[in-house]
Amino acid sequence: MASKKKVKHHGGCHCGAVKFEVYASEELYVYDCNCSICVKKHNIHFIVPEKDFELIQGSDALTTYTFNTGIAKHMFCKICGVQSFYRPRSNPDGYGVNPNSLDHSTVKSITIEKYDGQNWEASFDEQLEKPVPIQSWSK
Repeated sequence: MASKKKVKHHGGCHCGAVKFEVYASEELYVYDCNCSICVKKHNIHFIVPEKDFELIQGSDALTTYTFNTGIAKHMFCKICGVQSFYRPRSNPDGYGVNPNSLDHSTVKSITIEKYDGQNWEASFDEQLEKPVPIQSWSK
């Protein structure tokens, strides 16, 4: 897992309609999921608790897509189509943030871990065996 030191990152969509701030490590630990939607969007993301995320502008520019269980809320800018963040199924009480949507001046490094979202339930259960499982990242 990345460094515990949190910094304020600024991020947003391509057109600038959606802007947010997120407190997270400057050394980001991100997931590269191969589930049906993440692979099509090339959605890599790190997870933060809701308290560490603030939408600064653009709530009116966001639209939401859900499917399957309906737990994940895939929010994206309805103007430019970019998904900068979403509510992941693994952590519906937090946010999955795309590191590519951040101002990279606050990002020191990015470590990527593959996540087998094609076998989501088994992967989710395997995470519980880790010292810091994905389920705890939004706490």
